[in-house]
Amino acid sequence: MRKHLSKLMLVVLAFVVIGITIPVNASAATLETTGAVKNEYTYEEAVFITGTPIIFKGTSKDIKISQKESKGKVTETHSLKLTASNGATLTRNIAYESDVVDHASIGQKTSNGVVKKYTEKIVVGKITYTLVDYQFSQGTVTDNRAASDYYSGNVISRKTYAYQTGTGKNAVKNTVTIDTDSRHAGYENFWGATETQITESVYNYSDGKTSHVKNRLSTSKSRVLNYEENLGSLGSFDGGYAVVSNKDVISEYTYDLASGQKGTVDLDKEYMPTIERLIIPKFRDLTNHYAKGAIEKLYSLGIYSDASNFFSPNTPMKRIDFTTAIGKAVDLRVMEEKKSKKTTATSIFKDVKPSSKDYAYIESAVKKGIIKGVTPEYFKPDNPITRAQAATIFVRALGLENKAPDPGYVTKFTDDAQIPSYAKDGIYIANELGLMTGDPVTGRFNPNQPLTRAQASLVLERFLNYLENDLKQNYRDDILFFN
Repeated sequence: MRKHLSKLMLVVLAFVVIGITIPVNASAATLETTGAVKNEYTYEEAVFITGTPIIFKGTSKDIKISQKESKGKVTETHSLKLTASNGATLTRNIAYESDVVDHASIGQKTSNGVVKKYTEKIVVGKITYTLVDYQFSQGTVTDNRAASDYYSGNVISRKTYAYQTGTGKNAVKNTVTIDTDSRHAGYENFWGATETQITESVYNYSDGKTSHVKNRLSTSKSRVLNYEENLGSLGSFDGGYAVVSNKDVISEYTYDLASGQKGTVDLDKEYMPTIERLIIPKFRDLTNHYAKGAIEKLYSLGIYSDASNFFSPNTPMKRIDFTTAIGKAVDLRVMEEKKSKKTTATSIFKDVKPSSKDYAYIESAVKKGIIKGVTPEYFKPDNPITRAQAATIFVRALGLENKAPDPGYVTKFTDDAQIPSYAKDGIYIANELGLMTGDPVTGRFNPNQPLTRAQASLVLERFLNYLENDLKQNYRDDILFFN
């Protein structure tokens, strides 16, 4: 497992081109608890029922997995025909059904499911293990936040197999019951997704012997932003960015079997990477500027859409520009209501017209609770975004306001008394996450100080880094190493 993880931790700051979406729903969590790994073509899982590890494999022609949702119910079906190197075979057919309930008022979904069909047969040499009973229950809760959806859940199951050893008068009918307790957690956002599952299984044989197997499984999507030099020295640009998208699955089984065998089995699969080139930034006022890299990345990703060749990095970042950048960074769904030709759109603020180019991002951000107006009626789109406002927006987008201490606490900053009450939780959390820090010399946060366009670019880059790298490390490495 550590070998696989060290390889994965080489993946650095990752992004994706605006326009590529990752589906988000309450049933994102894995329903199966076998520890299987797969990619576009191959599938593998380890089976321990015989008292020795057996690796079963199949290809895309042997595996059919589908999911469909209708009227609040999600049905997932699996059909597998697998073989092992020793000639053993495994066939499995499953149908799960989950009820998905949308608690829209609090931004959450719950998914609770049962098994509708489960048949399985494992043939190893002259012994056939036939599933004669299967019990299953699953529950998952998803918290839908603007920047990322987080989910967590449990699966419990009981599988009973019948098998016969010996022949004729020496034939003995046996059973083995496998009790499984599985926990899973994950997140999905516009930039990536990771799910990690910890499963513990106890095998109880009819002769009184027991086996114990623990599986740790993690699936992750990541995207690496690479700078590619132009091979032609006389071209109109020196180089540009490319996004390389990857997906991988790692699985580790730790076993202590009734046969006396102990050990580990590691499985992993990687999907074929994809590559996509991004547009090329051509700003003429960023030479040797400390924020040049962050600005060019954000422009290439489409988070900035400046038409001019001059970025003006040292001028204040406007509230409307910062709000639009956040909206694009998290793929904020633009809320558009159906309007008849006779009706005129009414702005939610008196100083922002619905016909404004970026009005939809402001409306959506306000309705999602990410940002508010300077007053209930005025947004003040051309006002500079302050450090306090930026920190608050980041934390609201992540949905982490409740991570702050109970009201009445004092931050570590020397200008704590100058922090607006609305921004205190945001500044505390943004600092804890490393998104925004104070002045290392004075110890001040300077909450009311405007952010320049360069400074805003740096903190936006950190925000995206958090969505990809920090969340992935927390939901993969931290869970796998400490569970």
